[in-house]
Amino acid sequence: MHLTFLGTGSAMPLPDRVQTGLLLERGDRRLLVDCGAGVLHRLARTDAGYEGVSTVLLTHRHLDHVSDLLALAKARWLAGETALEVVGPHGTKALVDDLLAAFDYLDGRIDLRVREVGAHEFSVAGFEVRAHETRHSVDGLAYRFTGDAGDLTIGGDTEAFEGLAAFADGSALFVHDCSFPDDVDVSNHPTPSRLGDALAGHDYGRVYLTHLYPHTEGRHDDMLASIAERFDGDVRFARDGLRVEC
Repeated sequence: MHLTFLGTGSAMPLPDRVQTGLLLERGDRRLLVDCGAGVLHRLARTDAGYEGVSTVLLTHRHLDHVSDLLALAKARWLAGETALEVVGPHGTKALVDDLLAAFDYLDGRIDLRVREVGAHEFSVAGFEVRAHETRHSVDGLAYRFTGDAGDLTIGGDTEAFEGLAAFADGSALFVHDCSFPDDVDVSNHPTPSRLGDALAGHDYGRVYLTHLYPHTEGRHDDMLASIAERFDGDVRFARDGLRVEC
């Protein structure tokens, strides 16, 4: 299984970091996790392209994770692809219905199917997934995917907490929100010290930090050092275009 970080930014994107989007590939199976602003352009640079992605799995319904969702649907329709499946937590159907109401000329032009899931096991686009509730300002889910060489867990937007850290324990790759450095007072997102505390005592092959606000620019070394005071595992910053295998 391959993971490509299409977008590693936040609601305040940076020139080299668009909003959130991750592409999973295993053989001819492809899945897009989240679809924020700029992700469609990043996807167009991949071998899969937007024509090759027929399923989007949402972690939650915030704008910086769904901004390009209808843009993806329209691009696929214009390319002759007639279907798109959107899967996500509670609120996903209402989100898609509202988007189609605002852009009603797309209604009926593409077979747009919606499925809501919860904190349980399910299959999507040929991937076997387990989900866990996150701690954010809206309903959200983290996802653990079964991989050939180890599992992949994508945390989505969330505070760092023991339940999620345990859910991801043993994963070859753990993708976690680390939006701000320690000197920013924030809720619904973790700082490095809070993340390090949550990860301590667990085992992951590698942790990738993502959903980075401009506040983190020039602070990466300090943030990694703060985590390392509490957690001694392999922690790295993700970047747009990074492709890793698990």
